[in-house]
Amino acid sequence: MRVCVVGAGWGGIAAALNAAESGHRVTLIEAARDVGGRARTLAVTRADGSTLELDNGQHILIGAYGECLRLMRLVGVDPQTALHREPLALSFPDGSGLALPDRAPPWDALTGIARARGWSWREKLALLSRAAHWRMRGFRCAPGTTVAQLCAGLPRRLADEFIAPLCVSALNTPPESASGQVFLTVLRDSLFAGRGGSHLLLPRAPLGALLPEPALRWLTRHGHAVRLGSRVRRLAMHEGRWQVDDEPFDAVLLACTSTEAARLVREADAPALARAPLQAWASAADPLGFGAIATVYAEQPDARGPMLARAMLALRATATRPAQFVFDRARLGGPAGVLAFVVSAFSGERDTLSDQVLKQAREQLGLRALQPLQTVVEKRAAFICAPALARPPRTIAPGLQACGDYVDGPWPATLEGAVRHGLAAVQNLAP
Repeated sequence: MRVCVVGAGWGGIAAALNAAESGHRVTLIEAARDVGGRARTLAVTRADGSTLELDNGQHILIGAYGECLRLMRLVGVDPQTALHREPLALSFPDGSGLALPDRAPPWDALTGIARARGWSWREKLALLSRAAHWRMRGFRCAPGTTVAQLCAGLPRRLADEFIAPLCVSALNTPPESASGQVFLTVLRDSLFAGRGGSHLLLPRAPLGALLPEPALRWLTRHGHAVRLGSRVRRLAMHEGRWQVDDEPFDAVLLACTSTEAARLVREADAPALARAPLQAWASAADPLGFGAIATVYAEQPDARGPMLARAMLALRATATRPAQFVFDRARLGGPAGVLAFVVSAFSGERDTLSDQVLKQAREQLGLRALQPLQTVVEKRAAFICAPALARPPRTIAPGLQACGDYVDGPWPATLEGAVRHGLAAVQNLAP
């Protein structure tokens, strides 16, 4: 089959690779001149004029991201060297918090909770009891349940220092408005996915080098077409086949944003009988809300090595001290003195963000010589993962599928979710 993939984010890359592996002829079209979508590499100019490769956001993978890791290996990237692996830890600068040992589940979680520093035994037992309850119920809850309702009754410290950071990092949605069911799915697929499933995988290489850029080289080397800087204007159905800007294909996979996919579907030139389902799908994609993730990069010019005790530390976030996590790029193979502060579910003012984060670094990390380097705000970083959210289906019409992370499924807006939807879209193609 001739398959067109529109969009070269991680979902589109996965769809293109899987279609090529399945023996189809692939044309990958991307409106931007860079690949990776919301997980891409940026070039930043430092004060001394040198150029530093950073990402549009500090992303985290986990050991349970099996499809991401498989595709990386397919295109010649070794995850063991490209990613820094360590057991899951939500440790704060003062040494308090949770750090799991490298053991098989559930012993890693049980041991980690029992050894958590700064938590009372009452708090530890409360979390163990609630986790056992969730597991006994098969990690299921009522569709309209929020994470805050799911965790009601837990001690305040656990809600603030464990549930909230885990929720906003995984769902990019505050616990008060986040889906309890999706949160439970994340816990099931990470903490109980087998040994190493909950491990943190922190990129040592720029995001573009992990998968998107090697994937383009792989596709080109195997004879498939890649077109960057080319925005698709229109779709049309003619004699049972889809046309992309008048070029015929047997199948089209929309891996662009939900907004762009809705535009293309709504404006598609199709027979009268096909228009109703197309309009229905576009109407389902349009209402999706999106939240921002901000990353504040800062550097200490005189640093000669790592500045933090770990590659990643949790921070105590407030309205005026908004970062939930900080990453030491030197511990990830990057330059000394560069830190990345992540603000998930960001809703503040960009103009004041850098100043607030630098004050947070002084107060919580004792770092007083940090200078702002770059602030990146990805405004549509992830869909707002609300309870009972109605997400559009993957199948739009015969031969036309959507494979963004926003389509109907159990996962939040993660790299693995996007990749799995891309793979599933190819599997749904007619033989």
